[in-house]
Amino acid sequence: MKRAGLSRERILDAALDLVDRDGVAALSMRRLGKELGVEAMTLYYYLPNKDAVLDGLVDRTLAGVTVWPEGPWREWARAFAVSFRAALLAHPGLLPLLATRPVATPGGLRTVETAAGALVAEGFSPSEALHVITTLGTFVIGQVLAEAGRTPGHDEPDPEPPVDPARHPVLGAALAAGLGTPEDHQDRFTYALDALLAGLAPR
Repeated sequence: MKRAGLSRERILDAALDLVDRDGVAALSMRRLGKELGVEAMTLYYYLPNKDAVLDGLVDRTLAGVTVWPEGPWREWARAFAVSFRAALLAHPGLLPLLATRPVATPGGLRTVETAAGALVAEGFSPSEALHVITTLGTFVIGQVLAEAGRTPGHDEPDPEPPVDPARHPVLGAALAAGLGTPEDHQDRFTYALDALLAGLAPR
């Protein structure tokens, strides 16, 4: 039964809050209903099942990612990667979902089609265009996993490895320079993205 004040967007807001707090594994229709103060069955009026909630979260994430396929393709591809990273860092609990769930929502498919069409216009085949998109997406997810992820079962940040500078001078120097800091993650992301974009080209 439809409930006053409840909507698809409000349900997705609650789902995102739940995932941010407790992770994707904690998301269920029963738990989501409890968060909203309604029975789980009430949610099915707005979203038919849990898969629809998961797809809605994917769609919402991708809707916030910048894709303006104008000008040199490497420039807008870079903007896409930077925007995607920012979206994932804002909601790291969504990482397992974005890493494993195929894009199947109207908004997500529209984003992929727009980017792929622009790449085809640059000389890529349709398959190559999708390779570029998935390569960039996988790269960003992997980078953010390393940046924001935690060892499963551990709530605290993973400890730094014990490094003896006498035995591991290169690692010691890297740690002393700020390895693992936000600045280091940004530098590593930029360095790898530069190399990746330079190497991508139509066959």
